[in-house]
Amino acid sequence: MQPRFRPFRTFALCAVAAIALAACEAEKDEKEPEPAPVAPAPAGMTLSAVGFDALPDWRADDLSGARDALSRSCARILTLKPETEIGSGALQTTAMDWRAACQALDAVPDGADALRDYFEGFFQPFAVADAADGDAPDADQGLFTGYFEAELTGSRVRDETFATPIYARPEDLITVDLGLFDPELKGKGIVGAVEKGKLKPYPTRGEIEAGALNGKNLELLWIDDPVDVFLLQVQGSGRVILPDGEVVRVGFAAHNGHGYRSIGRRLIDMGELQAHEASWNGIRNWVESHPDKAAELFAYNPRFIFFRQLDGDGPIGAEGVALTPERSLAVDTAFIPLGAPIWLDTVRPGGSAEPMRRLMVAQDKGGAIKGVIRGDFFWGYGDAALAEAGRMKSTGRYFLLLPKPLADRVKATS
Repeated sequence: MQPRFRPFRTFALCAVAAIALAACEAEKDEKEPEPAPVAPAPAGMTLSAVGFDALPDWRADDLSGARDALSRSCARILTLKPETEIGSGALQTTAMDWRAACQALDAVPDGADALRDYFEGFFQPFAVADAADGDAPDADQGLFTGYFEAELTGSRVRDETFATPIYARPEDLITVDLGLFDPELKGKGIVGAVEKGKLKPYPTRGEIEAGALNGKNLELLWIDDPVDVFLLQVQGSGRVILPDGEVVRVGFAAHNGHGYRSIGRRLIDMGELQAHEASWNGIRNWVESHPDKAAELFAYNPRFIFFRQLDGDGPIGAEGVALTPERSLAVDTAFIPLGAPIWLDTVRPGGSAEPMRRLMVAQDKGGAIKGVIRGDFFWGYGDAALAEAGRMKSTGRYFLLLPKPLADRVKATS
C-alpha cells in the first residue's frame, strides 16, 4: 500500500539525544560535604558576572512560568545526594550548590516582585560568550530554534491504515558509558549490540526500516503516516491519538548510536530545494511529490529513535522532568548544566524584530543542539505551538543564572 500523506504539520529540528536519568534515593547527611574547590567555565565558554540590571527587560517578565519549570527541576535535585554531579558535570556543579535555592523556592509568595527578589537573592547572572570568537562583536550571539510535542494518529494494532510502527527499545541494544573506562572520556558513549562476543554498531535507520528488527515484537504503536513517524523521531516525543480518542504519550527511550544528518541539507545539496525552501513544510511537499524516494531520503539520516509509553505529565526532557511550554530550553550540556535558569534575549519566530525575552530553564538537550550559545525553545503542543516552532530560527544571546555557591567559585577562577 502506498503511504498516505496528510496535510503537513510543521516540525522543528530537535532530535532529542539519548539519555536515561535514574532517580536517586534522597539522603540527609549530618555533615554536608565540602563543595568542589574550583568551578571554571568549560573550555570554549566565557562567563562574565553581571548585575540583574544587565538582563534586557528583566523586570517585564512575570516569571510565573519559569517558577513552574524550575520547581520541577528542583524537585528532582532535592532527591539527589549533595555530592551528586548535575547533568554532565559542566561547571563542576553538584546538587549541594543548588540545595539552598531549591529549598527556598516553595516558600516564595506568588507575584512577579516576590519571584524577582528570590532570583536576585539566590542567583548570580553571567553573560555567556563563545571564547572561540574572542573579542568579536557577535561573540555573545547564537542560534535559537524551536520544537514541540508532535501529534500523530495511530492504533495499538496494525491494519491497512495504520501500517508504520513506532518501536520500543530492543533488549539487545547496549549503551556503553566510556567515562567508566577512561575519565578523559567522561560524558561520551557508544551504542551497539554484541555479536559473537564483540560489540558492533547497531543497524542504521535504512537497515531497520528494511526489516532488521522484524519478528522481535518491538512494535509499540502503529501510525497511519510514515512521514509523521520520521518527524516524531526528529522531535523525540509526541502524542498519539487512537481511534477511540485515547491519547497515548510516547517519549524517547534510546537511539541506535548513529549520528544525526539533516535531510533538509541533503535536499539542498542535491539541488532539489533552495535554502529558503528547506523548511519542514518544503521538505514535506517534496516528499509528497516524490513518494517513491521517501525511504531513500529518510535513510540518509542513519539515527533511529526508540520510544517508551509515558504516564502522567510530559513530554520528559533529558533532565528527567516534564517540560514546561515556553519555559523549557534544550541546550548543549557540554556548557550548560541541566536545571539552570537562563535569561533568553532573542526575537520572535518568523523573521520578526519583536524581542522575546524571558526566563527559561535548561531541561533538555538534542543531537543538533551544539555550541556555546545554542538553544531549542519548547513551544508545547497543538497548532499554535506547531506554527511557532516551525518558523523559529532566531539569533540571540543568553545569560546563565548560577546559584551563589557555584557563582562564587566561578568568579574566583575567572
